[in-house]
Formats: sequence, structure tokens, C-alpha cells
Amino acid sequence: MRIFGKWLGRVLLALVLAAVVVGLWKREEIQRLWAVNTLFDEGRIVQNFSHMDAAFLTAPLARGPAAISPLPHGASYDLPEGAETWMDERAVTSLLVMQDGALRYEEYFLGTGPDDLRISWSVAKSYLSALLGVLLDEGAIASIDDPVTKYAPLLKGTAYDGASIRNVLNMASGVTFDEDYLDNNSDIKRMGRVVALGGTLDDFTASFTERFANPGETWQYVSIDTHVIGMVIRGATGRSVTDLMAEKIIAPLGLERDGNYITDGAGVAFVLGGLNFTTRDFARFGQMILQDGEYGGAQVVPADWIAASTAPSAPTAPGKTRYGFFWWIPADAHEGEFFGRGVYGQYIYIDRTAGVMIVATGADRRFRDEGAFEQNLEMFRRIAQSL
Repeated sequence: MRIFGKWLGRVLLALVLAAVVVGLWKREEIQRLWAVNTLFDEGRIVQNFSHMDAAFLTAPLARGPAAISPLPHGASYDLPEGAETWMDERAVTSLLVMQDGALRYEEYFLGTGPDDLRISWSVAKSYLSALLGVLLDEGAIASIDDPVTKYAPLLKGTAYDGASIRNVLNMASGVTFDEDYLDNNSDIKRMGRVVALGGTLDDFTASFTERFANPGETWQYVSIDTHVIGMVIRGATGRSVTDLMAEKIIAPLGLERDGNYITDGAGVAFVLGGLNFTTRDFARFGQMILQDGEYGGAQVVPADWIAASTAPSAPTAPGKTRYGFFWWIPADAHEGEFFGRGVYGQYIYIDRTAGVMIVATGADRRFRDEGAFEQNLEMFRRIAQSL
């Protein structure tokens, strides 16, 4: 019995040591998984949204050699009545307003500041649209009517086989994908865990084999479509999206401070929502878009691509918010009105007729509540009309 007791003690000690070794070995993955699982917790969300590198692997997006482009100040401006209530209800963390290229309003809230890197969420899709437009103009991609499999052969035999680049840009791939952010078993939540644990998004994307509609027939917001465009870009150029974004889009605009892209375990950019920049840097991008792709005396993105990508070309349902190539257009939009939009309250709103560009970031855990989007759009319009 004594010998058995010593043996059992040694076995238990070995198991404990093995658990410690495994724990240390997997410590980073465990920490990332915990960070992802608590990313949207009420007491942590604001801090988390400015420190995404604690939850995910990231790749740097450097300022580059160019001097930072200034954001000139215009006349001071007071927000319209009701703005404070709106900011409280929608957990706004920063708000920046420009008119005719001049900064009219800039404030930071909920303990955040101008130097914070802020997660773009799906505003990153609009950046990817701009990059695709540059590559089309350069001839790296022949046509948006090419099948995605021409550039991303891994997708042959998947639900994306037969879809064109245009279909995917329009979120009309027809691929079955559950985008429910409140369901831990949804596809979008599974995707987050793949990224947090160092998996590969290419393989995850290629795992989808079912469609609910034929490509081009029906619009349905499917975030994984954006990763397909990233695969197309990488396949067409042989380069990473991170490097291309830094060279083609970021360098001409400049940055307040180095930003970053969330990546998967293979170092592939999380193009559907992983950009982290300051509010002012999102504003530089938005101002470039407002100016038909021109910034600092250079044509960063072709003007005809800006026009095409911000036009309502997707087969959305009548009376609903419309969609272009990773840009949104209000159902009742006036000329030159469109926006980039990310979950939890991230926006780049543009009213070209009024010369107005608005960046809003947030940590709005109730962003899906009925009327939340309409409240945001109404406030952006009121600001543009009152300047």
C-alpha cells in the first residue's frame, strides 16, 4: 500500500507538472481566448476597443516616411440640441466633424483620448474596397466580373465557386453564414475564436459549402465575403493585404501614430474588421473618400472607383438601407450621402453635397436595439445640416 501511495503521488505530481507546462505553453492562446470572450463585457468594452492587441495577433501599419498631413482647424462649432443625450445613449467614445476640409469639432469620451487606437470593425471593409479600386486601376485584377476562384483557387468546390468579385463586393454571394453577434455558436463568433486561437481564416472560409441563393440574386450581409476579397487581392498580387494597404492607402494619408491590423495565425489580415487607427486617422481616410479619392495633391484612389463603390448597386430589398461595394447608402439618401459602418457604433459618414465628413466611434452594447441605427443617422444629418 505504501509503494502504491508513493507511485500515486508521483503520478499526481507528474500530472500537475504537465498541466503547468501545458498552461505556460498555451498561456498566450488562453489569454487571447479569455480576452475575446470578455471583449464586449460592460465593464471592459471601452478599454478593450482601444487595446485590441491584447485579444488578437496584430501586424503593424507604420506611419511611413511621409510627414503627417495636417487637419486644419475651422470655426468652432456647437453640436445641435440633443447631441449629449445621443452620445450617452449610444456610448460614443469619440466624435470628429470636418466641413470643407477643416476640422469643426473633435471630442473624446468615456475616458478615451486622441492617441487611442480604435477598432474599426466593419469600417475596415470600406478601406478594403478602396484598395481593390487601386489594384483594378493598376491592372493587377482584370475585372470585378471575374470569378473569385480565378484569384483564390482554394475556393473551388466551396460555396463561393461561381461567385464573381462583384457579387462578393455587393454582399450578394448567396453563401450561408450566420452573422448573429449575440449567439456564441454563430459563424461570426466561431470566426472570432479562430482568429483568437491562431487558426487560419483561409481554411475557415473554404469550409463553407452551402448557399441560400445563387450568386448575385439576393443581398445578405455576410462578413466572410470580405475575407474572400482579401484572398482575391493576395492571389492577384502575391503580396499581403497589410503591405498593400500600408503602401497604397495609408502612406499617402499619413498617420498620427502607427496603427495595426488584427491577423490570424498565418499573419493574414482580418480585413473584414481588424484595422486599428486613431480617430483623426479614420478622418483622413474619410476626407480622401469625400474628395473623390484625392488627398494632399495626389490621386490616392481612382475617382471613378469612388463613384462606383458608393453607388447603391447591390440587390437590397426595396425601402431598406442600400449597399454598394462595402459602403452603405441610406434608403432615402440625398445626392452624395453614404457611410462606412461597424458594429458597436463605428461610422465614417459622408455628405458630399454639404462637404461634411463625420467620424464616430463607440462602445454601444445596444447597437442592435430597434431605432439605434436610425438615431445615429438622424444625428449625423442634423450635424451636417447645422454647420
